[in-house]
Amino acid sequence: MLSARHTRTSLLPVALAALLLAALSTGEAKALYPERAVRLIVPFAPGGGTDVVARTLAQEMARDLGVSVVIENKPGAGTIIGTQAVAASAADGYTLLMGTFSHAVNSSLSANLPYDPHKDFTAVALIARSFNMVVVNPKSPFRTIADLIAAAKANPDKLSYGTFGVGTSAHLAGELFKDMAKVNLTAVPYKGAAPAITDLIGGQIDVMFTTVASAASLVESGQLRAIAVTSAERSRAVPQLPTVSESGVPGYAAESWYGLFAPAGTPADIVDRLNKSAALAVQSGAFKRLGANEGLVMVARPPEELDRYVRSEEERWRRVIQDAGIKVE
Repeated sequence: MLSARHTRTSLLPVALAALLLAALSTGEAKALYPERAVRLIVPFAPGGGTDVVARTLAQEMARDLGVSVVIENKPGAGTIIGTQAVAASAADGYTLLMGTFSHAVNSSLSANLPYDPHKDFTAVALIARSFNMVVVNPKSPFRTIADLIAAAKANPDKLSYGTFGVGTSAHLAGELFKDMAKVNLTAVPYKGAAPAITDLIGGQIDVMFTTVASAASLVESGQLRAIAVTSAERSRAVPQLPTVSESGVPGYAAESWYGLFAPAGTPADIVDRLNKSAALAVQSGAFKRLGANEGLVMVARPPEELDRYVRSEEERWRRVIQDAGIKVE
């Protein structure tokens, strides 16, 4: 009869083998990510600047990840609908969010936001930063910011500007302009840049503070006229365009940005894999062309930098939102 000690000794190699097998299996499982298509939720309508950047990112990341990265547009409620969809998704790396300026300001706009921008998300990568362009219909009498200011002062409440929705970069850039230039423009919200630009071209609204990605090709083709950029300094992409600051509103500056987020709890190794893939994507020829043509500054830094950047943007725009009394109903 075998002793208990002998039994334990004889079982030890079996237990070690089982543990080794389990470890190898876990490693193989992790190595398989991604096993299927990844969804990238864009909380705007198709055709706008965020959509352009997201589709370029998806195309390049798909090459690296070896699976499709499928764009799913979920516009509405100032990006809240699409953002909430990601917050409620499984934290497995298969549903991602293309976050923008709105991700940093919605908590100041809504007292009943259905998600927490920090607790419900994991930062993956800050993809790019950019400025907005002030654009008008080519038939517009406005050729400079000074023209726009003069017309707004001469015709209070008569001029309008289009936005991608309440609290988007196009909206708050306009509100900051109103505050600093001491003029009044009526904000007209749309579900994305594309429908807003369609109405600008059609003459239904007077001006937009839109992303470069959504307007650059239309400016080049003559369908829109750009009169200024919202950055603190002139852009190398469009050096002929003055800044709003140098055009009569000293100190004015506003920028847009694009960041990749995953649901909170997404495993660190998956976040790291996605971050590396995004960093590789922005070095591609497609992104370099996008940056050169549309004034994007590519960054794709570690996740911690995106988190820090979002927190700084939250603080910066909270005062503008509070002073203007802006709320999302």
